[in-house]
Formats: sequence, C-alpha cells, structure tokens
Amino acid sequence: MIPSQKTYLLLIAGMLISPILSMILGVYQTLILTLLCDVVVLGLMVIDSLQVRKNRVKISRELPLRLSIGRDNPVLFKIESGNTNSVVQIRDYYPTDFTVSTPTLNANLSAHETQELTYTVNPKQRGEFPWGNMQIRQLGNWGLGWHDWQIPQDTKVKVYPDLMGLRSLSIRLTLQSSGSIRKVRQMGIGTEFAELRNYRNGDDLRFVDWKATARRSYANMGPLVRVLEPEQEQTLLILLDRGRLMTARVQGLQRFDWGLNTTLSLALAGLHRGDRVGVAVFDRQIHSWIPPERGQNHLNRLIDRLTPIEPVLLESDYLGAVTHVVQQQTRRALVVIITDLVDMTASSELLAALSKLAPRYLPFSVTLRDPQIDTIAHTSTGNITTAYTRAVSLDLLAQRQVAFAQLKQRGVLVLDAPANQISDQLVERYLQLKARNQL
Repeated sequence: MIPSQKTYLLLIAGMLISPILSMILGVYQTLILTLLCDVVVLGLMVIDSLQVRKNRVKISRELPLRLSIGRDNPVLFKIESGNTNSVVQIRDYYPTDFTVSTPTLNANLSAHETQELTYTVNPKQRGEFPWGNMQIRQLGNWGLGWHDWQIPQDTKVKVYPDLMGLRSLSIRLTLQSSGSIRKVRQMGIGTEFAELRNYRNGDDLRFVDWKATARRSYANMGPLVRVLEPEQEQTLLILLDRGRLMTARVQGLQRFDWGLNTTLSLALAGLHRGDRVGVAVFDRQIHSWIPPERGQNHLNRLIDRLTPIEPVLLESDYLGAVTHVVQQQTRRALVVIITDLVDMTASSELLAALSKLAPRYLPFSVTLRDPQIDTIAHTSTGNITTAYTRAVSLDLLAQRQVAFAQLKQRGVLVLDAPANQISDQLVERYLQLKARNQL
C-alpha cells in the first residue's frame, strides 16, 4: 500500500494547523490531537488500500509476435474494471535497451468498463530479450491509498529486421501490379508478351499486332496492340557485407541492420516480380550462402537465416565474395553488393571485384551513407574544431564521388544514399532496371 497525494496533503494540513491550535489548546493537547489525526488518516489510508483487493481490475497484455528493429512496435493493454470506478497506473517491465513512448500508463474507468491502452517500444538491436511482469497500482475509493501488486507474465520476445517495412512494401508492390495504377505491365515495356488490348490514342504503332487485328477486322473494332511486361524468372544475387565498415551506427542502428533491411526489401521486390533471389553474407570469407529460389516461402527462409547474423570487426574480402558468386551462378544475373566506402583503398578493392563481373553479369554497387556526414559537410561554421570536422567530411564525400565515377566507368551501376532511405531507393532502381530490360 502506498499513500496517495491526498493523504500527504491531509498530513501536511494537520502540521500547518498545529501552531494555531497550540495557541488555543496548548502545546501538549495540540500534539496529542495532531498525532491522533495522523493516525486516523493513516488508518483510513490502510483501509482504503485493503478494500481495493476485492475490486482489482483485470489486465491483460498483448505483445507482437515479432518486433521490428528501429520501428515503433505497439504493446496493447486491455483493462476491465469491477463494481466500482477505478483509477489505475501500469508500469511494464519491458527490456531496458528499448526506447519507449511512455514508461507509465494511466487509466480512469467507470464501473464495469473496458479500456484499451497502447504504448510503443523501439528496439535498436536484433535478438531475443526478456520481458518482465506488469506492475499495477489502483487507487482506493476514498482516494487515500494505492494498492500495489504485480501480475507475473515473464516472457521472451524476438526482434527481427524491419518486418513492418516489408509489409508496407508488399502492399505497395501489389497495388503497382494490379488495377488502374499498374506501373510495370505497360505497352512497350519489357520483352515477354502479356496481353492484347484495343488501340488507344498515343500508342506506338510499332506495337500494333497486325495479324491479330486482321483476324477480327470484320467486326470493325479497331487495331490491337501487344502489351509486354518485364521478363520474369531472372536471377537476383545480393551480397551483404558484414565486415568492419558495417559495425558503425547510423541513425541509432548499426549500418549492417540498415543493410539487412535493404537486402530483405530488395529480395521481396525480386520475388514479387517472379525472379530467383539468392543472398550471400560475407566478411573475410562467405559467412552464409542462400542459393537463389522463387516464391514467398523463400522470403521466410531468408528472414530466418539472416536475422541471427551480426557484423564483425574484420576487413571484407570483396574479390573472394564475387569469386564465390561466379562459381555458384553461371547464368547472367544482377549482382548487388551492399556495403560502404570510406577511402580510395577500399574502393579500389571493390572496383577490382566488380570489374570481374562485367560484362557477363550486371554488377550493382550500393553504399550506405551516413546522413550526419552530409549535414556536417554542408553546414558553415566559424569554430576551428567544427571547421576541421567539416573539412574531413567534405574530403570523405569527395573520395566517395571519385570512387563512384571509377565504378561507373567500368559499367557498374551505383547507388549511394543515406542509410535510412536506401531501401526505397534501391527497390525503385530495381523496378526501373526490370522495366527497361537492362538485366
């Protein structure tokens, strides 16, 4: 039992009145009266707290089955009051490493009322974490004391890559592939025949199917045009770096986590477009190799296999990773390497590795930039220390641009974007490659 604010105010009021009463009744009588009043207030507080036991609220907690890293994951509480009005405070023992929207939840319920309260947790690391009990406080009917108890509900939760982002991307890809906003299956885009449709103003006459038109000319219904779509059952290989450069933190997450989210987003887009998707995770050697396959079940396998992997403080061997791909994949494929660059030495090694892929394969270099470096580089300052930091940032950006220019000269596709924006930009570039048949 815990005294409420009302109880403390009553005790303080008694202390403030005591000097006035002492002038009227005397010191000894005032002291006895004050102590008696305090005992009465505290006794009522104890009774008030004990009475709550008979009318405890019923509380249940619902956790997501799988939490998404770097996202606000909702945690739901359902509260049901008893025969009386209830004022409740809830403290949840979530993992200490999580960021929460509010540490304490408050509810004010009428008799026989049910409420739902929600707060969010934002994990910054993948893995399995313990989730503790629920600490409950309920105010007595007189408002003098809190009844405090715990609801045992120890459990463990698993933090996965950004599954929320994957769900949103899946919905977007589905909408793009159907209905009036279909973007990929358009006349003249792609190499595989999709369907015939009536000619519309503005259609390219080169795509008119004259034979099909002649077969129905008697009906005087106008010409037919061929609708093409991007070729399916191509191969997409994603090489995810887990070496030293990927251990740095960007926007609260390790660069590897951003890369893992990007890998799964690109894999989802590839599987959705009917391609075979394979993934390799490498550092000094190939850590994990998942052969290319098709279908939604393959995405689930990718999530399960890739989620436990963590970055390591080892220098990455780009040439070794590319050599492994060449040995495993003989057909032409889009090979995407997700990594980062910091100097000319690292870029030369990456350039040598990607040059080995062209022209048989289509190499694509994706680098995860730290947006804080951009901010520092483009912010003027008069402070000497800050100016030095800005000069270093400008030099890093300049070296990156030189490295990307060299990659482009060798026929390597390049995408350099802030780590927290890379997933959407890479998926969009992939869809453009498919639509233009660059693979």
